[in-house]
Amino acid sequence: MQTVFVYGTLRAGEVNDISKAAARHDIAAPNLLGTATVRGHLFDFGSYPGLVVDEAGIDVKGDVYEIDDELVAVLDEIERVYPGVESLFLAREVMVKVDGNAVNCRFYPVTPKAVKGQQEIRSGDWVEHRSTR
Repeated sequence: MQTVFVYGTLRAGEVNDISKAAARHDIAAPNLLGTATVRGHLFDFGSYPGLVVDEAGIDVKGDVYEIDDELVAVLDEIERVYPGVESLFLAREVMVKVDGNAVNCRFYPVTPKAVKGQQEIRSGDWVEHRSTR
């Protein structure tokens, strides 16, 4: 089992909902541990957001799930993260707090150079932002 922090289209109810992605591949449903934030800047790429980590940034809201190891390959495919290939999204680790407990999570920020010219989401919440555009 691993933990993952999701802040965009992998959140519940979004186009790449992590629970639905697991179900499509007959993988055990992820277990929602709670919400958390990562300091950074969130950008609107149209149909999905991108997060650039920055301690001087704002709190970017997301959800933390415990997932089956098999689901990592599915998430990598959704985010187009492939070994040895440079792309928009990166597979990284981040420490977040869920109900006061530190949790080390996999997550998918974007390369900082990719956000040039993109609108910043000042609320730090993709779901809220998407629903109000």
